[in-house]
Amino acid sequence: MKLRSVDNTIVALIGIWFIIAPWIFGFSDDNGALWTSVIIGAVQLIVSLWAFSSSGWGSWQNWISLLAGVWFIVFPFVYSVDTSALWTSIILGAVTVLLNLITMGAKD
Repeated sequence: MKLRSVDNTIVALIGIWFIIAPWIFGFSDDNGALWTSVIIGAVQLIVSLWAFSSSGWGSWQNWISLLAGVWFIVFPFVYSVDTSALWTSIILGAVTVLLNLITMGAKD
């Protein structure tokens, strides 16, 4: 399995995590945080799966996924979430950014 496939799979799984995170961390009662997490998580999931077909710095799918990761680093500071949700969002957002940068720089 190529590095690109592993990275995109991990980023897709992180997207799924962000889709279900509002119910796990208990911020599903905040409509803004709920829908932002679900929608951006779904976008991350879709584009990371789509990115299996492309790579390199010109891969718009990886750029969109990278931007989703950046958003999830900022997300807990925009919405009031508890400490565990804050750190989970920051760490998984950073992992998403890092994996997309690695994928875009990898030579297959």
